[in-house]
Amino acid sequence: MAITERTIIGSREVLPDGQIQVRTDSIYEKDGIEISRSYHRHVVSPGDDLDREDESVRRIARVEHTPAKIAAFKLSREKQT
Repeated sequence: MAITERTIIGSREVLPDGQIQVRTDSIYEKDGIEISRSYHRHVVSPGDDLDREDESVRRIARVEHTPAKIAAFKLSREKQT
């Protein structure tokens, strides 16, 4: 009767401005059968530090977060404030 927890990246979505929405799933299992699941979401913006991100998110960021995309994102944020 062991209860275990495992974490997976449930989804990754790239928005038009380059932000990456990441959903992390925490899965709780009893004897190998899922009994509960919870979700946590966070956003990775162009220019953010990627050191703590999952490798799959870093791969997407390397393609999507070009210098031009980072500059455009920073400029749009500056205009909002």
